[in-house]
Amino acid sequence: MNALITNKFQRIWQQAKESSPLKQQSAVCISTINQSGYPESRFVDLKAVSTVGFTFCTAYNSAKGRQIEMNPKVSLVAWWDHIGYQVRVVGTAARITNELADEYWNTRSFEAQMSTTTFAQSREWTADSAPLTHFEQALANAECPVQRPAFWGGYTIKPQAVEFLTFMSNRVHQREHFSWDGTSWQKRLLQP
Repeated sequence: MNALITNKFQRIWQQAKESSPLKQQSAVCISTINQSGYPESRFVDLKAVSTVGFTFCTAYNSAKGRQIEMNPKVSLVAWWDHIGYQVRVVGTAARITNELADEYWNTRSFEAQMSTTTFAQSREWTADSAPLTHFEQALANAECPVQRPAFWGGYTIKPQAVEFLTFMSNRVHQREHFSWDGTSWQKRLLQP
């Protein structure tokens, strides 16, 4: 991704975080394709944006992780209504390095680390106890620091297309679409 697109996204993202009414200020929607060929969407915490792509973390053995391993084509949508922007990204997800996964793991709260190591994300709950009771028992027996499990890391989405939509009250939205043609990024304007 070229620096122009990266800088534009980072500028809008920073503005969105500074004035955000949301608790999860870096939440973006990630869509993957399940084994039946249907899209599945959920929100994740966007960790970083660079010329390499858009990075988020997850358990590799979660539903989204398994789906990405099966089909790495994904989409990302950021919608910041309070500042009037939407950004759509289509691309291919690839695992981040273990070193980078360790860095992100170490920024997580103790409770978030324990939740990851206590539960198998997206799997059916079959235990007799309630999940909260199970979690409280795990916390009581926990040792610090919590080591990053091998099944937890992240992905960077290498974009093939990025669209910036600026909302207008008259619905004549400004849409800038950037696409990678295999050698360079091409920009075009789309109708509202």
